[in-house]
Amino acid sequence: MCGGANGGTINLQPGEWSLTTGLRYFQSYKHYRGTEEERYRVEQGTEVINNASFIDLVATYGITDRLFATAIVPFAHFDRSSMYEHGGNPRFDASGALIGTWAGSRNWTSSAGLGDIRLSLGYWLFNPEENNFNYSVALGVKLPTGPYNVTDNFYNQGANRDQTVEGVVDQSIQLGDGGWGATIDVQGVHPLTESITLVTNLSYMANFTNTNGVRVRGAGDTWTLDSAEFSSADQFGLRLGAFYSFGHTWSAYLGGRAEGVPAHDVIGESQGFRRPGHAVSIEPGINYMASKLNVFVSVPIAVYRERTQSHIDMLRSEARGTEVIGDAAFADYLINVGVSVRL
Repeated sequence: MCGGANGGTINLQPGEWSLTTGLRYFQSYKHYRGTEEERYRVEQGTEVINNASFIDLVATYGITDRLFATAIVPFAHFDRSSMYEHGGNPRFDASGALIGTWAGSRNWTSSAGLGDIRLSLGYWLFNPEENNFNYSVALGVKLPTGPYNVTDNFYNQGANRDQTVEGVVDQSIQLGDGGWGATIDVQGVHPLTESITLVTNLSYMANFTNTNGVRVRGAGDTWTLDSAEFSSADQFGLRLGAFYSFGHTWSAYLGGRAEGVPAHDVIGESQGFRRPGHAVSIEPGINYMASKLNVFVSVPIAVYRERTQSHIDMLRSEARGTEVIGDAAFADYLINVGVSVRL
């Protein structure tokens, strides 16, 4: 989710622009299966580490004092460090001693560039001249503009671990998902007192695309669509918090947020490879406003993380008669910086 302060487009006048740059960074490395953290991954040094940096360029145009149009153009840079993709993880016995001679080799894959652009049209539900609170609903589209078949080198491949092979990078560091989607965003700004303002935001992106046609690296010829191709998954986010103002320029923010990927999409099928799950965070922040400039900084800290069963996990559980669930790596915190100006 973008890192700007909620309600940044309220009272936008006809012909007025709100331009925002949202910067985000996180490092995911703690592996979860369900709600249980697999602490041994970090202890053994076999964890997967994703460093993810984003720049979102956001332009909102006031068509009337209630109707507005928004374009979000995202750019991303990913670095992914792992052992299992580069010759495999080492094996250890119950005492922690290495089994065999393979101690593992950590290497990196990466991707950088344009992500999936989003365009939307929104409307404030209440007359801003008559109310000091307001809520808006925006409907839009998500375009498959980001590359979703990025490749890089994978090391220690082959039976003797002596080959370097180019292959498709992991789904988590692909720049786009290859799908056409529909988006809905609901935001609200509601002053409670002269100093306290409640803000809300709900976002959901529904992908029309089932799978994007890119085969998972190492997928066999006999693999079914359920696991052979990358899924174009839905995404969701929810923020709820409040600003406490110190005069006219500075304010403190405290809220909660939840975001993630569902196991099943609301439109169409949910086949293909995905890592569904969600994180719930406490989000402290600070906001500075002067004239038409606004700067917002927050650091959401994860308090709950869950990797849920995917579609293929559920099929395998049914076939085997026992629960099957994959893992996913989560971050401890996220760094958000949003800078906006009105023109």
